[in-house]
Amino acid sequence: MAHEDALALMESRIRTIPDYPKQGIMFRDITPMLQDAEAFGKCIEELRERVRDMKIDYIAGIDARGFIIGSALAYSMGIGFIPARKKGKLPYKSISIDYALEYGTATLEMHEDSFEKGSHILIVDDLLATGGTAGAVGSLVERLGGVIEGYLFVVELPDLRGRERLGAHKIISLIKFLGD
Repeated sequence: MAHEDALALMESRIRTIPDYPKQGIMFRDITPMLQDAEAFGKCIEELRERVRDMKIDYIAGIDARGFIIGSALAYSMGIGFIPARKKGKLPYKSISIDYALEYGTATLEMHEDSFEKGSHILIVDDLLATGGTAGAVGSLVERLGGVIEGYLFVVELPDLRGRERLGAHKIISLIKFLGD
């Protein structure tokens, strides 16, 4: 399947839900893509291809859909996976950060021993909107002594300017939805 055909298949399996989780938000739901084995497989292949020349020791996946994408990608690349979880979900010593969402606030945590200092980390989530969540995970990675190799997303909402919040790091997304 050609690159463009794979992207078209994935995009056709992303559902738009208006006014979720609150009025005015156009939620991009990747669960139909995850349910389609071919589309999900193509998604992981496309993501792996985009980062194949990067030096990556670990993938940090963001709770919750970033766990699905990130762990599948880490497995396909033969590298470790680090969960960035919502507050109170990790069983061991953790560091945390509070951050703003486009529709509220939240806290994320990572285990203190998630990786060795100097490790190269790729941060993965399903969607880039304002960049608050991904930026928070980037802050955790840096506080633990990691090197951010970049940020990787299935979907990006460019109108919300999340790239600006993530600084000069490499940012890769497969599908862009304009007008949100």
